[in-house]
Amino acid sequence: MKDFNNQVAVITGGASGVGRSLAIALGRLGAKIAIGDVDRKALPKVQAELAAEGIVAIAEFCDVTVLDSLAALRDKAMAEFGGVHLVFANAGIGAGETGSLWDYPEKDWQWSINVNLWGAINSIRAFMPALIEQGKSAHFVITGSGNGGLVVMPDCPIYTATKAAVQSITENLHYQVTALGSPVKVSALFPGPHIVETGLFNSGRVRPEELKNPGAGEGNATGINSADDMKKMAAEFGMELKTTHPDEVAATAISGLQRDKFWLLETTPEMEAAIKLRVQRVLDRVDPEPPVIM
Repeated sequence: MKDFNNQVAVITGGASGVGRSLAIALGRLGAKIAIGDVDRKALPKVQAELAAEGIVAIAEFCDVTVLDSLAALRDKAMAEFGGVHLVFANAGIGAGETGSLWDYPEKDWQWSINVNLWGAINSIRAFMPALIEQGKSAHFVITGSGNGGLVVMPDCPIYTATKAAVQSITENLHYQVTALGSPVKVSALFPGPHIVETGLFNSGRVRPEELKNPGAGEGNATGINSADDMKKMAAEFGMELKTTHPDEVAATAISGLQRDKFWLLETTPEMEAAIKLRVQRVLDRVDPEPPVIM
């Protein structure tokens, strides 16, 4: 997709982080934006930001764990703009798990799987039939993670598991759409190459009441609620932690989409080495070891 002017982009999790950056970047290129987000407080703010830029946009409440909620967002975008050309299944959360995997609360598993995995599945079910039926060039983008999608990090197994599953689904979606000969393209977006400065670390602000752990506040069990917290922790061990701004991720996505790429991905030499080492260990039947990536 070379030109985004007058194209309609639907972005879940679009009120903050990578979703917000995608909305602004695409809007500046002339796209019309439909944002869906579960964070009711953030929706008016992002809509005002887009309006201030002269970007044509709507911002609607959307819970990706509920298929009907995504269908309502689809119908609203279709009614408002007459079609949809770009879908970003971007909504995601981090439960902030820590300690032994077998001790994680069931509600952490449920919440993460509901949003990260079912959110992607529901987005496909709500939007893909409409995109294919249009019979026009379109793009469906699923936000995954290098953690799970490319390598397996040891510090957040629930998140890693959901993103590994999401990547499998994304690749299968690509296979199926390609086999149909459809003009719809599928892409996998990997935010990075470093830890991205988003609200993922304080996802508790949008955690449903029924899935909250008793006695837990909005913060997570790790005590890390932002990329800055991670930087401070790394500094205590004499290490410098590099981070990536969401605007950089949006730029990576747009550049890849303009070239119809499946892999919307920026890496570091360390990540490249970790990916290659993991694959080689599989081929050599060598026990896995956690990658060292900063």
